[in-house]
Amino acid sequence: MKLLKFVPDNTNIKFVAVRHWAFAITALLTVLAVAVTVHRGLNLGVDFVGGLMIEESFPTPPDLDKVRSTVDALGVGESALQQFGDPKTVSIRLPAPQTDDEGATNAIVTKVQTALRTEFPGAKFSRYDAVSGKVSGELVQNGVLAVVLAIVGIAIFSWFRYEWQFGVSTFVAIVHDVLLTLGFFAITRMEFDLNIVAAILTIVGYSINDKMVIDDRIRENMRKYRKMEMKDLIDLSVNETLPRTVMTSLTILLALTALLLLGGHVLRGFTAAMMLGIIIGTYSSVYVSSSLLITLGLTPQAVDRKPQSGPVGDAERVSKRQP
Repeated sequence: MKLLKFVPDNTNIKFVAVRHWAFAITALLTVLAVAVTVHRGLNLGVDFVGGLMIEESFPTPPDLDKVRSTVDALGVGESALQQFGDPKTVSIRLPAPQTDDEGATNAIVTKVQTALRTEFPGAKFSRYDAVSGKVSGELVQNGVLAVVLAIVGIAIFSWFRYEWQFGVSTFVAIVHDVLLTLGFFAITRMEFDLNIVAAILTIVGYSINDKMVIDDRIRENMRKYRKMEMKDLIDLSVNETLPRTVMTSLTILLALTALLLLGGHVLRGFTAAMMLGIIIGTYSSVYVSSSLLITLGLTPQAVDRKPQSGPVGDAERVSKRQP
């Protein structure tokens, strides 16, 4: 039985030859992602902005204006509505109660549920989340800190593990992946909560894993082919690891597709972030970070060979011990 191969043996794709186009596309997408994120902002979830979020399911797609007027008439604060997952599910955001008493929160939730069931027969309550303003501020700080420390820590590790050029290229590739993910959520207006922060950290981990495989092969070939041009050496290294990269990415995407279709709307944002991260992470590892090593001035370096073993080597060591 033959093994399934998506990439033929002896593949020789000239990745470095299109590096200037790849750099231009990467820079353009990164700038657009930052601009969209700054201009539109993220649709932050209750985890980050605080307040009360009630999720209600209706038998048919409801009139959002009617739902808003029904909730606002209860005197529990100004509501913000958003269809969540499908047209029949609505996310209702309300200001957090002035007190931390859980009984006050439950009273508001019950009040809203009763009013919606009266106005929309068949409406069902799904879940609710309540986060105070103080806790949400701490979550924002901790979430940003976690992502920044992960990126900086990985870049420093690459610097000491290989050369400084590898650390810089790693930092650029991971920042690119994170910024494009933020831009995606700014455009789609999908809710950005702690689940998405977990997805971003997972994307960072996947990107560095994929990049380390390519970097290790580059270092190995630098020892093996000391006189080879750096362009050819990087093309050789990326092509040698390409079957592993493609197979790993496709396998993860298959699992994420099943999760997207069967995991429900609660995991939809997390799954979408992961799928996007796998695609852009693979692209940045193959086309951006590896080719960036040439721009940063990396060249094949001589590596000290290990002492030879065998009769000749043993004889030399014996002769050195003799007076």
